[in-house]
Amino acid sequence: MSTGTLTGTLTGPLTGTGILARLALRRDRLMIPVWALVTGGMVAGGVGSLEGLYDTAAERAELAASMTANSSMRALYGPVFDDSLGGLVAWRFGTFAAVLAAVASLIVVVRHTREEEETGRQEMLSAGAVGRRAPLTAALLAALVLNAAVALIVTAGLAAQGAAGALALGLAIGGTGMVFATTAALAAQLTESARLAKGLAGAAVGLAFALRAAGDSGTADGGGVLTWLSPIGWAENVRAFAGERWWVLLLIAAAVLVQTAAAYALTGRRDVGASLLATRPGPAEGRLATAGALAWRLQRGTLLGWSLGFLLGGLVFGGMVEGAADIVGDNEQARQIFERMGGQSALTDAFLATMVSLFGMVAALFAVGSVLRPHGEETSGRAEPLLANALGRLRWAAGHLLIAFGGSALILALSGLGLALAYGHDLGPILGASLARLPAVWTLAGLAVLLWGAAPKAATAAWGAAGLCLALGWIGPALDLPQAVLNLSPFGHLPKLPGPEMAWTPVLALTALAAALVAAGLTGLRRRDMVS
Repeated sequence: MSTGTLTGTLTGPLTGTGILARLALRRDRLMIPVWALVTGGMVAGGVGSLEGLYDTAAERAELAASMTANSSMRALYGPVFDDSLGGLVAWRFGTFAAVLAAVASLIVVVRHTREEEETGRQEMLSAGAVGRRAPLTAALLAALVLNAAVALIVTAGLAAQGAAGALALGLAIGGTGMVFATTAALAAQLTESARLAKGLAGAAVGLAFALRAAGDSGTADGGGVLTWLSPIGWAENVRAFAGERWWVLLLIAAAVLVQTAAAYALTGRRDVGASLLATRPGPAEGRLATAGALAWRLQRGTLLGWSLGFLLGGLVFGGMVEGAADIVGDNEQARQIFERMGGQSALTDAFLATMVSLFGMVAALFAVGSVLRPHGEETSGRAEPLLANALGRLRWAAGHLLIAFGGSALILALSGLGLALAYGHDLGPILGASLARLPAVWTLAGLAVLLWGAAPKAATAAWGAAGLCLALGWIGPALDLPQAVLNLSPFGHLPKLPGPEMAWTPVLALTALAAALVAAGLTGLRRRDMVS
């Protein structure tokens, strides 16, 4: 009989939930407030930004009409349901705030469920007075705290634009986060690793965004069938500040309840540490002759998924270039946003530079995750048997770092290829612009190497650095943040290609910085004890 089964006979299924919830909130005492402030603050701060760009009712009406009439802009942001300031904020920031809430929620839930089981900590806790469903409940409560904080910040920040609309938008964004929190809870029951659970839940977020984009590109009222198949589309169709549809929130609540019930049912059918999907056995002896081959086997599925995603993303955004340029070209205020994000070149090049920069910032997430993969192998105890033989630490780490740094170059090249093919532009300039993002990506990857090698307990802070750079690069220009703030990100120092001439000084400086960070991190790895 397993520890979890024996414990379940002595305690109730929710025994210990309060203690575990407090522990989860203590562990995430930095992550939850930062995610909530970034997500909610992005929406609340959008009021001042849009008010400065469109300070008259006529300008706002013109923006709403032009954006709703263009399928490319609808696919990116959704249709504009109302030309009031609150309605424009909901249009411009609502979808991306919902995505951020969803990503944060899935990370929190997997962190306190499958990751705890994978490291063995949950089995030790379950040996005490902890019910079978207590860890899952505690993780969902932590996610609920996060999403409630986001909803509260959004509601308070937009209350001056209309209390009902502000509340509707806050509940829609927070509710979407809870939908994907429960999706992550399901994924944690199905898979045996935290990495796979995050991958499945993250794929669900990506699919929901793609369905919403495809549905909105075909209809101007948010009523497309594909839009209604997406939880992100549900949040959009709450129609904050545009005659709120409160009943749509019932769909969100129903999805949360159904997925929670399914996760509770599944967690009662497996032992602690086990999964409901069978794990494939490893290769026969002798097939993995080197540490690099093992690293490739561990990370090849992730690299393939990112590669396909970046190629498809390039194709999608490349098809939007002409439509975006046609619409924004007649609106000086909207032009300013794209030029701040993409540079002072021609508008088409500015839009392409914006998309290239976005792919670069997202590629940093892949690079950081790939760098931290051996950290997970170390903390789970799987690395120690390897290093007990004639395998040195640097050779072991080198295979993973090669995939992290080389893989980031590959996915950026594929995004550039997709952009060029869909836009019908010469491949060379766009591919070069995409690869010019690499020094910033490698700098963040180098920071992850430094943290893992020198301060492994703080290694996960690399995710925070990558997330901050993504927020600064994507949201900062729309909020008209000072350039000094934008320069906190390494991406703020790179030339905004295609368009202007190549500036080699920041590229070479960031590449040298990345190399120095990697060297310092590997030095720390050689000198410190392995983490168990």
